[in-house]
Amino acid sequence: MTATPSSIEQVIPGQGAMAQPDAAPAGKKAKRKRFRFIANGKSATGLVILAIYVLFAIIGPWVAPYDPDKITSEVIQAPSAKHWFGTTHLGQDIFSQLLAGTRSVVFVGAVAGIVATILSVLVGVTAGYLGGIADEILSVLSNVFLVIPGLLLIIIICTSLPHVNDLTVALVIGLTSWSWGSRVLRAQTLSLRRRDYVDAARATGEKTWRIIFFEILPNLTAIIASGFIGTVIYAVLSEITLAFIGISSVSSWNWGTILFWAQGQQALAQGAWWWFVPAGLAIAILGTALSLVNFGIDEFVSPRLRTSGQGPKRTSTGERVRMKVGFTPVIRPVEPTGNIQMKDGAER
Repeated sequence: MTATPSSIEQVIPGQGAMAQPDAAPAGKKAKRKRFRFIANGKSATGLVILAIYVLFAIIGPWVAPYDPDKITSEVIQAPSAKHWFGTTHLGQDIFSQLLAGTRSVVFVGAVAGIVATILSVLVGVTAGYLGGIADEILSVLSNVFLVIPGLLLIIIICTSLPHVNDLTVALVIGLTSWSWGSRVLRAQTLSLRRRDYVDAARATGEKTWRIIFFEILPNLTAIIASGFIGTVIYAVLSEITLAFIGISSVSSWNWGTILFWAQGQQALAQGAWWWFVPAGLAIAILGTALSLVNFGIDEFVSPRLRTSGQGPKRTSTGERVRMKVGFTPVIRPVEPTGNIQMKDGAER
């Protein structure tokens, strides 16, 4: 008699019985896969924190309790109910400055990430798919930008411009930070262009742009998203660095401007820790949120990480087992002859 797959007890060697195949309907499985990224604890936490930052970037200047530029007599005041994050040497409210500066940080990070991602996709995918002389020219261009010190180039460009604002900083960062993502996308495209489904699309007469947009780019979505997040982190740190060393305008508020004035007025020597700690924590929390989203993307894309992150399963005997990376389900034989033990204990 032939044993049905659903009646076979699967085990992990040395680990006991493994969970039975999921008998859920196909529609429910597809729905679970669709929301798997959001259901991941890391990505969900990162997305919630990012949503809070975006909300503050939109409404921050409007809900700030004080004008961040207003000078008062309450100088170098420690955090209190009136001033949550204390005041500066001019009596300015630091919490209001932090809220007002969130918009600049989020704007520069998003715009620089979008610009760098678009350029890396255009150059990397084009070079990887077309090959030949086009690949050589675009690869040389990527290598040139790759070996140039990025922050030094950004400083030179910003100091050479007559006027520097948030949009200028974002464009400069985006135009100078696309090369690494381009190299990664080129390498992956070189692998994808030799796949059977790409050859089939090419054999049926599909145009090049359709093959790139509908056959190759969907398989690069996770890499593109990860590269975008990495660029946003780099852009945020670069903008804060430019403001901290006084390259960008110190009259418009962002977290780097707060640190610039705190350093210039020797806040650490005065014991005014509240002047620089909140801005530093805001930077660290934003970087952590972006990293959590990036970790979530890795687990969503990698089958090994995704399998290990599904949590414990329950076997037919009620035992809870955890799926582990590297273990393959096998069928437990009852005798050396290869008989198979069924769920009801009978042999077939």
